[in-house]
Amino acid sequence: MLKELKLLKDSKIIKDFKTLDFKEGNDFYYLKIEATLIDDSKLYIKEHVSNEDYIYSFHWQDKNGDLIVRWDNAPHYKNIKTFPHHKHTKKGVEESNEVCLEDVLKYIENQLNHH
Repeated sequence: MLKELKLLKDSKIIKDFKTLDFKEGNDFYYLKIEATLIDDSKLYIKEHVSNEDYIYSFHWQDKNGDLIVRWDNAPHYKNIKTFPHHKHTKKGVEESNEVCLEDVLKYIENQLNHH
């Protein structure tokens, strides 16, 4: 089982999830998942993992569809210390140390526990 699926199954904050797309080859996989959290917010997960690349986007939105945080590593904000890793929030683009699903789930769990 992919580590991402195990993380989602074992997470206390994930109510349900479904795989929207999955492709794999000899040295890569592509995964797209929609997860529903315990507060009915959604986390959209996209990862392309290969020997050469790790491309990701984790989009967390509230139950009304409004952005809470989106993490990605598209190389378009070169002036950020954590380049290419960054997050989009309601305040704008910020540095990000969350670079994998495990980090993002920990961040979200922390946010949910403080509300």
